[in-house]
Amino acid sequence: MSENEAVGATGGLVAVTEGEWAGWSTWSSDAFEQRSGPFYERIEEDGGYVSAFRAEPRHMNGAGFMHGGCLMTFADSALFTIAGRELADSHGVTLSMTSDFLDPARVGQFMEARGRVVRAGGKTIFVEGLITADGQPVLRFNGIIRKVSGRR
Repeated sequence: MSENEAVGATGGLVAVTEGEWAGWSTWSSDAFEQRSGPFYERIEEDGGYVSAFRAEPRHMNGAGFMHGGCLMTFADSALFTIAGRELADSHGVTLSMTSDFLDPARVGQFMEARGRVVRAGGKTIFVEGLITADGQPVLRFNGIIRKVSGRR
């Protein structure tokens, strides 16, 4: 199964072939995520999904730490990466998302989101995850995805 098939791609997931993100993919069709991140994703050797991006000055708040809205946007994007198998060829919307800020993230850090599907059935998928900055936990999140028809 290709990465595109695994995450239910419909033409917007593009493989990156060079630079820091070689071996990752990004949703070129999602203008908001491209401007917010851009965010990248891949399937790990163990079959798990991971999302990532590099913290840049534009992601920081006035105090020099990553803006909470940026972390929550990344978490929202990661919900769908983590739920890739359950979404299959479906699309979805976030019904609910909660988050707990654990520590600040700084410019230059490698941001990763990993998690698991807690429950999936019918049109509802429950996900939990953790965002780390250079391996240190910075945000814990839980979300509920509702499968819908139409474009992701």
